[in-house]
Amino acid sequence: MPSGNSFRDWYRLDPDLKEKLGNGNLLMSKGFIPPHGGYKGLLSYQKAEIVYDATVYFCDRFIDKRSRTHDQMIQAARSGKQNIVEGSMAAATSKETEIKLTSVARSSLEELLTDYRDFLRTRDFEEWPAEHVYALRLRKLNQIPGATYETFRKGIENPDPAISANVIVGLIRVASYLLTRQLRHLENAFVEEGGLRERMTRARLRERQKGDWEKS
Repeated sequence: MPSGNSFRDWYRLDPDLKEKLGNGNLLMSKGFIPPHGGYKGLLSYQKAEIVYDATVYFCDRFIDKRSRTHDQMIQAARSGKQNIVEGSMAAATSKETEIKLTSVARSSLEELLTDYRDFLRTRDFEEWPAEHVYALRLRKLNQIPGATYETFRKGIENPDPAISANVIVGLIRVASYLLTRQLRHLENAFVEEGGLRERMTRARLRERQKGDWEKS
């Protein structure tokens, strides 16, 4: 599978953050309490939720429920989803925490990706290259606005474990890519806008200047 800069070409992801990362809580407000809690509008969350549901299905069907791998994969998928939620909520008081939790979400999905690749490798299953016919189909499905679990159900719930695993691998890679873009945006916003303390300071200065203007 391609990596790095070639990944965007593989999935043909639009680099426009407003369209692809969703509205969520990424935009800054003029008040010192920034928008927060809008995780359902984040495309990264939407993909991570699909990955979680898909992983629960996959593990229950193809992984021994008594094995540590079963629990670890589901936990990693849940961590990826939940840390996006917690990061979004934390944005109200700490941009640093939001960035940290978003990074944890990405790390959890990368851990999950390794588990799926191990599953494929240890069973001598192929990981689809970019030009594979099913990979091309998956790319088109990922371009559908508002895609849900239902969009990918046929692939996720395919009786062939190699197909199911490859579809989920593709979804994880998309979610991870989106989280990388999201982190870059959050880091840039933090550098430009600062954290809560800086925003409170600016709010106080605006009120002070407003009072001085009204007195003059």
